[in-house]
Amino acid sequence: MKVLIVLTSHDELGDTGRKTGFWLEELAAPYYRFEEAGWEITLASPKGGRPPLDPKSNEPANQTDQTRRFESDAKATAALANTVRLDTVAAEDFDTVFYPGGHGPLWDLAEDTHSARLIETTLRSGKPLALVCHAPGVLRHVLDEDGTPLVRGKKVTGFTNSEEEGVALTEIVPFLVEDELKRLGGVYSKIGDWEPYVVQDGLLITGQNPASSGPAADALVELVSKVSG
Repeated sequence: MKVLIVLTSHDELGDTGRKTGFWLEELAAPYYRFEEAGWEITLASPKGGRPPLDPKSNEPANQTDQTRRFESDAKATAALANTVRLDTVAAEDFDTVFYPGGHGPLWDLAEDTHSARLIETTLRSGKPLALVCHAPGVLRHVLDEDGTPLVRGKKVTGFTNSEEEGVALTEIVPFLVEDELKRLGGVYSKIGDWEPYVVQDGLLITGQNPASSGPAADALVELVSKVSG
């Protein structure tokens, strides 16, 4: 099986002068779930090369066994340093796609036409796709075959308004994931802040926050096995 992991290339947290990017746990935990499943992993980002890491995600309080494993894994860090450009990948070359979050995707991937087409083509081809934390916000311009928002009528989750408030970025982000998914007609649900929570609707899997990244990857591995079996 071949999985494409799509990371952000955006590193500016609005006009705060602070840095952002992807959240390390949301890459590391799924990466090892996929590796252990025997999948071939390709990393991509809009600009290619090394995507920006949200520095807060690598602070001691946010490190996990998986992030430490990733940081000391020469193969994994080499792949991260050399992501392919998103506009060079084709959905038909992969069995599934996974989007880690972090705040960066709200600025670039949420507005990226290549990303939108990748998601649309993947799902219309009968292949599963998963997005966690802020990454469900990337669905904002993705359309169903009838031209309506992809998430309309679908069960979804994503980073909550209260979690955004908890990190004091409500007024900084370009939009709130929870509000946007609801605006688009998604059947949004959530549980307590920072608790792992994964929702599946057909081929679409979404996770609420960083703690949901591993469980979302597990759900994706299981779903790909069912679809391909």
